[in-house]
Amino acid sequence: MQVQSLDHLVLTVADVEASAIFYARVLGMQRMMFGEGRTALQFGNQKINLHPAAAPLQPHALRPVAGSGDLCFVTQLALADWLKHLTACGVALEAGPVARTGALGPMTSMYFRDPDGNLIEIAKYLEP
Repeated sequence: MQVQSLDHLVLTVADVEASAIFYARVLGMQRMMFGEGRTALQFGNQKINLHPAAAPLQPHALRPVAGSGDLCFVTQLALADWLKHLTACGVALEAGPVARTGALGPMTSMYFRDPDGNLIEIAKYLEP
């Protein structure tokens, strides 16, 4: 038995609205509503569902806490362009660019935080 891919993940956030605005503005994700007023962020063939920390939806993680996420997103754009964009958005770089190894091999990464303090990594795979 083996899974095929990741469909979605859930981020527990303090403020769903603030998180949705941040991810749309900074990472270009598309906000979508589904179910009974639930919020998700769509990008590529994946999505992130946002759950409010004050009222996490059932079932949920054993300890749903805002700010405990550590996510890596892959880009094909130059990290220098990302740095300019993050600066324009008022987002402080926490670390990078630094060499890392991703699921498909060597990459260069930059790190920053979302409004809840989740660690966000933007990574670009090295050219072959």
